[in-house]
Amino acid sequence: MNSPQSFKDAFIAEAEDLLVEIEECVLDIETNPEDMDAINRLFRAMHTIKGSGAMFGFEDIASFTHHVETALDFVREGKLKISTKLINMVLKSRDHIKAMLEHSQGGPVVRASQTEDLIKVIESLIPNKLKNQPPRETIVPSMLPKTPTPVEKVFRISVKPNENIFSFGMDPALLVEELRQLGECTVTPYTGSIPTLDQIAPVSCYIHWDIILFTNFDENAVRDVFIFVEDECETKILDISDNRDDIPKVGEILVSKGDTTKEQVEDALRRQSRIGDLLAQTSGIPKERIKSALAEQKTLERKKAASQQETVKVAAEKLDALVNLVGELVIVQAQLSSISRHVNAPPLQTSVEEIERLISELRDVALNVRMMPIGTTFAKFRRLVRDLSSELGKEIKLETEGAETEMDKTVLDKLGDPLVHLIRNSIDHGVESPDVRLASGKPSTGTIRLAAQHRGAKVVISITDDGKGLDVDKILKKAQERQLIPKDADLSEREIYNLIMAPGFSTAEQVSQVSGRGVGMDVVKKQIEALRGSVSIQSDTGKGTHIELSLPLTLAIIDGLLVEVDEDKYVIPVNSVEECLELTESSKAMDKSRNLLKVRGELVPFVRLREVFGIKTKESKLEEAVVVEMGDSRIGIVVDRIVGDHQTVIKSLGHLYRNVQGVSGATIMGDGNVALIVDIPSLASIANIDEQQHLQQNRSVIQ
Repeated sequence: MNSPQSFKDAFIAEAEDLLVEIEECVLDIETNPEDMDAINRLFRAMHTIKGSGAMFGFEDIASFTHHVETALDFVREGKLKISTKLINMVLKSRDHIKAMLEHSQGGPVVRASQTEDLIKVIESLIPNKLKNQPPRETIVPSMLPKTPTPVEKVFRISVKPNENIFSFGMDPALLVEELRQLGECTVTPYTGSIPTLDQIAPVSCYIHWDIILFTNFDENAVRDVFIFVEDECETKILDISDNRDDIPKVGEILVSKGDTTKEQVEDALRRQSRIGDLLAQTSGIPKERIKSALAEQKTLERKKAASQQETVKVAAEKLDALVNLVGELVIVQAQLSSISRHVNAPPLQTSVEEIERLISELRDVALNVRMMPIGTTFAKFRRLVRDLSSELGKEIKLETEGAETEMDKTVLDKLGDPLVHLIRNSIDHGVESPDVRLASGKPSTGTIRLAAQHRGAKVVISITDDGKGLDVDKILKKAQERQLIPKDADLSEREIYNLIMAPGFSTAEQVSQVSGRGVGMDVVKKQIEALRGSVSIQSDTGKGTHIELSLPLTLAIIDGLLVEVDEDKYVIPVNSVEECLELTESSKAMDKSRNLLKVRGELVPFVRLREVFGIKTKESKLEEAVVVEMGDSRIGIVVDRIVGDHQTVIKSLGHLYRNVQGVSGATIMGDGNVALIVDIPSLASIANIDEQQHLQQNRSVIQ
């Protein structure tokens, strides 16, 4: 039996999802005030929070949300117009509800005065003439409209609760009682699904109902009874009010309900027996089967049923534990494979190969379970762009593309802060004010485009704005003032753009609440590289800036390239590898101690893992170089031997090794030894430093 606390936790989780939906709906309505679907979704979300809050003991949330719902119901009925003040009020109310939820989980106290002030704002938006006409309320029967419509209607209602509806703290019998408040009800229960006493589960619901309702209320009032149980209860409401003089016969009603066919009715009538009994006999199917088919038909008629997928909410900790266990299986499988290669036993080798295949499939399934669409993160930035552009007096719209692109939840959770920094920079530094844009021949409204796509084993996220772009001369001047580069440095355009990611670098003339302290891009670079990703910047002065973040799909298990230096083994992530080359004696002679490789006509800097990790043994005569991609650049990693592909389970290093350069983690090999995972961004930094030092030495010699 679930505890009351588990019900409260379920409400909080559901409310958080609904708050996300509320924000999306409000922003949709602001863009298109005539979007009735968004208005209805907004009302339903607010209504569900209110109803569930009252049910699970969150009376403060239910009481406050009632005031917001009142205003939204007037909007829904066309009595209250959409305005900027109304939009701002709903967004502030959404934030206030979120603060209340956080307080229930140990967060800061929400003062009663804050709630009262917001309620006053809500009431100020409702005209006095509407305050005397309270909108329809749908949660408690005593709050139903006092003056029903004069038109009498008849509704056929089918109610089939999910078997586990009681576990959500809901009693479907109360729905029937609430319908009785609307008018005269004739209720027919279906009890054929009740199991025998030894098989019955006390917390399961086995009954469903057909209800005929004679009422003066309209269809909206009837549907509102089921508004916050629609996911746990299959309902069908049909207006069967008929103005014709003759009353429909039983056979016609059964045909209209789908319980039988017109041919079966005609066949039964020819037999001159009671039609209900005869249909059950002539069909050759038990009554329970007929009821089941009817339920299936009703399910198929629901428009969304075909497109919806059943989902199960699982705690992130359980998913992490699953992936960790799969990782351990991968290690054990590697050990088995290593043993089988040294044992001449074909049956063992066959079994090991089968285990390898199954574990590979299990790995893919486990990692896919943690995959989430990036649209959940993208949606949060609509509010950020709206509020920040308004604060800065700018007109900016956010466009998104590739919201369905999936990536590991661990990566996605850590992606929020870097994206916030980049979008804030685009709003503050990139997009100009409306008058400046008009003067330069641009539309007054700027655009920030957020896009995601899969590119090989990576996810590439781009942030593009149509603002003023980066000022190369200004960046160079600031970098020289801060002594980040020598005054006579000859840098490419890409290298100049990368200077903005140096610690403490900023071109802002003054510090604002938004930016200007020189920590944003530095933070972005560090956080993205911590995710084994890279940052690439392109800009066109006067036209805008384009920033790309290249990230791995997952941080748990990767495909690696196993290499050796002396007797030590290292793993290079395959998704960064471009090609492998031999470093011959002739190429070493051409190098002239510059640590440069000539790859397809282009000079590529390289580092020797032997030198990076201080391996003192004699250098191999024939070395091999692995060329890897790092953002817009490439570097070579020189090793003694390339062993081949290796399925790598990433193990984090202890705190003692957190400052070791060139290493991002470790993995356990099939023979039990440990192989270090190479940190490519760190090696790229070492290669660039070596090249800069060599250039500076050459300049000093010439001088």
